[in-house]
Amino acid sequence: MATRFDTSMLSREKPVLIAGPTASGKSALAMEIAAAQGREIVNADALQVFADWRILTARPSPQDEAALPHRLYGHIPGTHGYSVGHWLREVAPLLDTAPVIVGGTGLYFTALTEGLAEIPATPDQIRTEAMTRLETEGHEALLAELDPETAARIDRQNPMRIQRAWEVLQSTGRGLARWQDDTGPPLVSAEAAHRLLIDAPKDWLTPRIERRFDQMLEQGALDEARANAPNWTPGQPSAKAIGAAELIAHVRGEMSLEEAREAAVIATRQYAKRQRSWFRARMKDWSPVGN
Repeated sequence: MATRFDTSMLSREKPVLIAGPTASGKSALAMEIAAAQGREIVNADALQVFADWRILTARPSPQDEAALPHRLYGHIPGTHGYSVGHWLREVAPLLDTAPVIVGGTGLYFTALTEGLAEIPATPDQIRTEAMTRLETEGHEALLAELDPETAARIDRQNPMRIQRAWEVLQSTGRGLARWQDDTGPPLVSAEAAHRLLIDAPKDWLTPRIERRFDQMLEQGALDEARANAPNWTPGQPSAKAIGAAELIAHVRGEMSLEEAREAAVIATRQYAKRQRSWFRARMKDWSPVGN
């Protein structure tokens, strides 16, 4: 962030929630607050939980993790499913320390502060079928089979959300929208936390996205892609990492590095746009933090 944050405004008794789009500087702000107030940092990014894409998902560096305690980063194998329900169960025992919870997955924050329906776990065979169909037919095929109420609510451009909704309908016989309507109490009420939303206008964010992807390449993102390429499939959970498909295609000789870079930057901009749309719709009452 261009300006330092006044941490004296934050009660040490309340957790600090920091949301913002990709490349907006939220991790730096989290470290600033955690260092000033002696807090832990807890991940609230659905892709940074996976072990196999540290650089490409912009997980904290080993140096950052050594400097301050970080939780729920890189602890899930890339082939394992991980839902917002998993995250809530893991974050619950960490709330006693009033940590800084930071990330770009809006659903994690709304589930934390508004509650989440108790949906039964998806059977392995349904998860496998969903991943196979997503890879072979695309998310549009799964979207077409959702119940109308869920289809009307869901982010229709987000394959991960569509896959999850399809799995819920297939495994429970009940649409995700109806489950969401039976939401339980939140782990953290709105009044019990400092809720900060980074203001990241498109014109300011776009060049940052481009610069950061170039930094990822300099830091070894291609080596990371080469390491993942032998067992990589588009249907595995960690394959949703923005830029993974493009870099895998490059190391497999299917596109040039410049083509991969351009496609990955475009995909990142589109992802940031979806994030900003979510924040505008669901986080109107969060405190904006300027850049």
